[in-house]
This record gives sequence, structure tokens and C-alpha cells, in this order.
Amino acid sequence: MQFSEIPGLPETKAHLLNAVKNNHLAHALLFYGPEGSANLTMPLALATYLYCQNPTETDSCGTCPACQRMAKLVMPDLNFAFPVIAKAKETDKDNDQKVDMLANWRKFVLEQPYGNVHDYIYFNGFEKKQLNISVGAARQIIQTLSLVSFEGGYKIMMIWGVEFLNPQAANALLKILEEPQQKTIFMLITTQPEQLLTTILSRTQKVMVRGFTDEEIHEYLVSSGLCDDQTAMQISMIADGNLREAMRLVNQVEDQQVAWIRNWFRLCHSKQFKDIFALSDSYHKFDKEAQKSILQTGMNVLREILLKNASVDSLLRTKGDDREFINKISGNVLKEDHIPGLYELFNKAHYHLERNGNAKLIFTDLSMEVVLLMAKID
Repeated sequence: MQFSEIPGLPETKAHLLNAVKNNHLAHALLFYGPEGSANLTMPLALATYLYCQNPTETDSCGTCPACQRMAKLVMPDLNFAFPVIAKAKETDKDNDQKVDMLANWRKFVLEQPYGNVHDYIYFNGFEKKQLNISVGAARQIIQTLSLVSFEGGYKIMMIWGVEFLNPQAANALLKILEEPQQKTIFMLITTQPEQLLTTILSRTQKVMVRGFTDEEIHEYLVSSGLCDDQTAMQISMIADGNLREAMRLVNQVEDQQVAWIRNWFRLCHSKQFKDIFALSDSYHKFDKEAQKSILQTGMNVLREILLKNASVDSLLRTKGDDREFINKISGNVLKEDHIPGLYELFNKAHYHLERNGNAKLIFTDLSMEVVLLMAKID
């Protein structure tokens, strides 16, 4: 991974590069950012830059042996730790499984660099199983970092999903986090820094990796040849800074979701219950990620309505037919005071979906609530 492969984020890249050039790079870095951000790809790009034999002012060369090995994540001094299935006792068989897990981890990162924990769980078949980073894993980290570097350079320990460290494992790492051997760097990665122990937080330098802007996602999708300009514009609005979601939308051709939400709002406003129930049936047939994405699209539409009602047209993301729909529904059908109530309904539905509720019942209930709210407005 190179910095040039990560869309946008010039301020974060410049911050890291300046730290390296001025010899101010901390020995323990905490990369945190929202889901679908570059909180994993950014430390990978930094590691590539540190190992590169011919770095430029702004990036690794991408062609030297070290860069080629980093492209496959097989650099001998780059070590990974990540959550696995919690087990009461480790056996020799488990040691063989660790080798397989490392291979799977590398494959997961190369295929889904912006994937989240749920993607990781499904990738490894860990559904309905408890994950953690155990005390045994923490001891292995300490042992690994006690060894001499293979190539005399940096030894990097990258811990992905650091929020899965159980308290005992976190406490076991405190000393080495505070006083590591020379040229040892920890790169901790999380989307939930609030779940980390304060003792871990206090020993790391924080690197906040923001979500992508619409323009950064749009440019990435178009320049990568993943979709055309119009589709990229639609997807970047729906993705709302989440590149993982944007990639999923491209792969599943979900750029019609706003039209789907438009139709649903119209049915709710006109109280066409038969069609609403039919729409609930079709909603139930989508996979869980698509169901959640539709709700996210609905919340993005509510944001547009709120901005339109506030006469802040310059911040509107929608174009064409979608903008026309926003213009019609804003003020006439949904006023500014009604948006918070709708947001609450959408968030409630999303909450129940996350907890494996029945999608048809959840969407039907949401529809009836929206019908009632719109009836009060009228």
C-alpha cells in the first residue's frame, strides 16, 4: 500500500511524512477513524514508506524489493495481531491454525482494505462466535518484539481491532508500549477509540483519520474505472464518507437506492398500504447490508431535506431527479421540525436490524410510523 493509492486525505499524509522526515515519529501510534475510512490503509502506507529503499518526498517508490514485499504483506519485520475466536486453552493444533489465520488475514486486507469487523467475521466464518485478542496473543507480541530485527530496520507491530484486547492482554502490553526496544513501532488501529483503556490511550500518539469527502470518493471511483461520473456522484452522496460502502454500492449496483426511497416516501404520504406492504416484502429479500444501506440512504435524504428547508442549497449533494424530489418534499410535505422525529425512527430501525430483527416487520413498522407522522403534518 502506498500513500498514492489512498484517495485524498492530504493533511494526514503530510502529517505522517513530516513526522518521519523530522524524526518525530512516535513509537506507539493509534490510528482511529470512522468505518470505511483509511484507518488501516494509512498505517500500511506509512509502514511501506518506512521500509522503502528509495523513498521520495511524498511516497514510497513502489518498485524496490521492500515495496514489492509490502504489497503482499510479507515483510519479515512487519508483524500483525488481530482478534480471533476466544479459546479457553491453547494447544499445538492452535499454533498451526495461527499460521492459517495469518494467511487469511493477509488475504482479507489485500481484498478488502476498507473492510470492517463484520466483513472480517464473514470472511473467516466467525459468525456467532466471540472474538478477542487474548493474553496469550499479548505475550506472543512481547516475545516477537524481543527478537532482533531481520533486516536491521524498523520492527513494526500492527494491531488491528485493538478494542478487542481483553483487559488482561491490554495490561500485559503496557510496559512494552511505554518502553519498546529501539526502532520498534506500534501501530494500533480502531474505529472505536472510546472502548480502549485509558492506560492504552495515554501511551499512544493519536492519528485521527477522517472519513472521505464526497469529492474524494467520486474522484476515486471514476479514476479507478469502477463506474461512470453520474453513478459515482450518486454513490458518493449515499456512502457519506465511507469508502467501504461506496465500493459495496458499486459492486451491487445500488445507485437506484435514492429512487427506491423516493417511491417509498410517496407511498407513505399517499397512504397506499397495499404497495407499502409489497415494498416491505421486497425489502425483506435484500441481504442485511443492502437493508442497512437503504436506511442510510433514507437518512441521507432527510439530511438533504433539512438543508433545503434551511435554505442552504450550496451544501446539497443531490442532482437531477433527486434534487427535484428534495425541492418538492421540503417544506410542502416535510418541514424542518419533523426531521428529528424521522431520524429517530430510522435509527431505531437500523438498531433492530443490527440485532438481527425481522427485516419485514422492522420496515413495515417504520413505514406505518412514517405514515402516521406524515398524516399529522397534513
